[in-house]
Amino acid sequence: MKRKKRRADVEAAGPPAPTPGIYRPFRELRDKLPVPAKPTARKDGGTSGAGSGVRNQEPRTKNQEPATEAAAFTSAVADVSPLEREPLPERPGVPAPPPEDELATAERFLSAMVVGDVPFDFSDTEEYIEGRVHGLDVRLVQRLRKGQYAVEAHLDLHGLDRHEAKAALRAFVESKRREGRRCVLVVHGRGLGSKDGIPVLRERMKEWLSRGGIGRQVLAFTSARPVDGGTGAVYVLLRR
Repeated sequence: MKRKKRRADVEAAGPPAPTPGIYRPFRELRDKLPVPAKPTARKDGGTSGAGSGVRNQEPRTKNQEPATEAAAFTSAVADVSPLEREPLPERPGVPAPPPEDELATAERFLSAMVVGDVPFDFSDTEEYIEGRVHGLDVRLVQRLRKGQYAVEAHLDLHGLDRHEAKAALRAFVESKRREGRRCVLVVHGRGLGSKDGIPVLRERMKEWLSRGGIGRQVLAFTSARPVDGGTGAVYVLLRR
């Protein structure tokens, strides 16, 4: 009887108080939380309450702009007017060049060869002289300039005046070409012993080797390497 009475007294007293020393961090937090509002009925049959306004809003698309931004943009560009573009001036047409008659060009070139007026391209400095028939392969001139052609004959014009030198040069070129010679060396000197120190023969050499009877037999000429006379001599490449 005593045990039953003691159990009834314990149940009436409720659960025992928490044991001191046990840590309960969230016990007081539950009492501080706000009590949620109860939803109320609306006339349209829906409910209102906390968070209901967010759920009932229509979703906004990506391209939709708030009315305030659209109004601000419209107000900002209200006084703007498009620029007037002036038409671009027309460019005068450039007439196309007439087509080149290759046959006529070849005939003029052959006629120039007959009279000895074949155009030469020159590359010379104060002392160095170089010339080649227009259109000649530049690789041939490079080989001639480097002394890669064997010199098969040479002519020395020292001590001759310009008339004697031209006659000697013409006879030499014609004879060596008839013999089938390809590359010859002509020594004209640097004019150090001439009157006023002017290299008369060197100045005339470029004209003689590119025009007249001598020019018709020459393909190219360049100042020689130092071992063969330098700027006081020229390599001459003869036509076959």
